[in-house]
Amino acid sequence: MPTDALIDALIADLRTLVAFPTVSSRPVTAIAAFLAERFEALGFAIECFDDPTMPGKTNVVCTIGPADSDGLVLSGHMDVVPTEGQPWTGDPFVVRQQHDGRLLGRGTADMKGFLAACLSGLASLDLRRLKRQVILVWTHDEEVGCHGSAHLARTLQALDRRLPSACWIGEPTDFQILRKHAGHVGVEVRLFGRAAHSAYPELGANAVVGASRVVAALDALGRRWATHDSGAGGEPTDQRAGSFAAQGVPLNVGNIHGGTAINIVPDRCTVQLGFRPQPGMGHAALFAELQACLDEVRLPDGSRLESELLRVTPSLLTRAGTDLQGLLARHASTPDVGTAGYATDGGNLVAVGCEPLIFGPGSIKVAHQADEYVAAQALVEAAQQVAAVVTARCL
Repeated sequence: MPTDALIDALIADLRTLVAFPTVSSRPVTAIAAFLAERFEALGFAIECFDDPTMPGKTNVVCTIGPADSDGLVLSGHMDVVPTEGQPWTGDPFVVRQQHDGRLLGRGTADMKGFLAACLSGLASLDLRRLKRQVILVWTHDEEVGCHGSAHLARTLQALDRRLPSACWIGEPTDFQILRKHAGHVGVEVRLFGRAAHSAYPELGANAVVGASRVVAALDALGRRWATHDSGAGGEPTDQRAGSFAAQGVPLNVGNIHGGTAINIVPDRCTVQLGFRPQPGMGHAALFAELQACLDEVRLPDGSRLESELLRVTPSLLTRAGTDLQGLLARHASTPDVGTAGYATDGGNLVAVGCEPLIFGPGSIKVAHQADEYVAAQALVEAAQQVAAVVTARCL
């Protein structure tokens, strides 16, 4: 396809994709239907895996080519982050093209640009000639904990189905290959005290005071983990990951909610926190160490606490030198293979046979910001890369 025609097709598809306001709090059914229709027209078999616990949420899996042939997975998420309170210079859900070729809009970089590139790149190929399978995985709610890919992985495991080992996740990396990232574990600590009139605090048990002691203990634990003293939790589950443990495990207390009025001794308080296991680490030992830390907190008499795992997004550590790495290296902006500073769906897709690599158009540095953008030329390159990698791996 001539470059001008390719740019026109890419921009048209990007405009359509961005116009779906798929903020994670909203349904993704409309964009899922659009993608399903477009890829079905290219010959893909379509499956939608609805999440029964989350109305309006679905994962789309599109399959073409000989079964069980260890071909290629192309994966991306359909949701985007909110725009409220950000200083956008126009409607975030209407793509605006700038004179310098930038395409502004929510999700242009993260990561609807890659979805548009897949549409054009795959449309340029004769997919009837595939010798290996191509599977497209479009997920929901990646931005709020990779919930879609977690649900999909559990579903496929229950069906005893695996995906191809070569798995390309098109997050914005400025075309650098990334093969690892930390995980992200969310925890909620709930404190229960006893309400009383504030004139007689001795009759109550102050849950907010208890929370302050919890936060102090968590702060000390976080400082210890940051200096690499993470106890049993610091042992990597993969021997290749040993060097990453030296980076420490970040822990962040994210929010506190408690109390109802200044003249009532508060009987409830909630603390939410997150920690990030390094590539190759599991989360279970770290959570056990955190729980042991909480058990040692001296709470006000008459109060107690409980803790709960809210979410677990696994870390990713893909071995160096995979076949897909060699194919992507031909198109990479740098020979260096790096580490993502954020979690992706790749951590969950490992469970169904994938060895994910992260590589895509646009920059993570403009993602989640007002006037997020991707360069039109980057989309052209991404579409051409999709066609080239599919050809080399599967045709």
